[in-house]
Amino acid sequence: MSSSDIFIGETIGTAVLILLGGGVCAAVTLKRSKAQNAGWLAITFGWGFAVLTGAYLAGGVSGAHLNPAVTIGLAIEGGTKWSDVPLYLGSQLFGAMIGAVLVWLTYYGQFRAHLTDPEIVGAHSGEDGMVDQASAPKAGPVLGIFSTGPEIRHAVQNLVTEIIATVVLVLAILTQGLNNEGNGLGTLGALVTALVVVGIGLSLGGPTGYAINPVRDLGPRIVHALLPLPNKGGSDWGYAWIPVAGPLIGGAIAGGLYNVAFA
Repeated sequence: MSSSDIFIGETIGTAVLILLGGGVCAAVTLKRSKAQNAGWLAITFGWGFAVLTGAYLAGGVSGAHLNPAVTIGLAIEGGTKWSDVPLYLGSQLFGAMIGAVLVWLTYYGQFRAHLTDPEIVGAHSGEDGMVDQASAPKAGPVLGIFSTGPEIRHAVQNLVTEIIATVVLVLAILTQGLNNEGNGLGTLGALVTALVVVGIGLSLGGPTGYAINPVRDLGPRIVHALLPLPNKGGSDWGYAWIPVAGPLIGGAIAGGLYNVAFA
């Protein structure tokens, strides 16, 4: 597998993953979206289909890691060269940022309608009908489209939740390689992984929103910070280390568990 294969496959696959995953979050969240308030089931299945599509696109090119936690797990397991890891991670982050920008472009009108509505942003209109920016909330009402956040902010619990969920994901992916001769996910593996992601979202996603992928959270969070969105508030950088560190730790643990229990 060449460096260009890794870059192209991981960039395109991760961009599509974030476009469809972030897209379902935008569809459920934003004012004047036909899917507004569709709920948690729509989000979990939307992310599952996002993984499925990205994996199918990139599987034959780069192996469709699409996730630094998967790359780390595969490197520890031995299926990925450590020398290729930086290229995988950089390509995934780049693709995630592209995908987040595409979500913004796709829902551009809905973002404007949502973030200029006083009822949504919590601002008050003055006598001239203009939004009073001073009274707008500090936290952005659309950050959840781009990145994850906890329902109860407790660093240890949030970190442990992300570690546990990622161990499940990466271990499920690594064990598929037992029947796939180590050549990546394969078509059936991509479907199984998508269903695992849906299961994780339904069962383990409640506390933190199940990032289970560092670039899924970090790339879009960077884009949120950079985009010219009115009333967007902060990007919650104080929490941002948890959905990065947790999945990386989880991926490493899964790789070790695989070597102990399945190798």
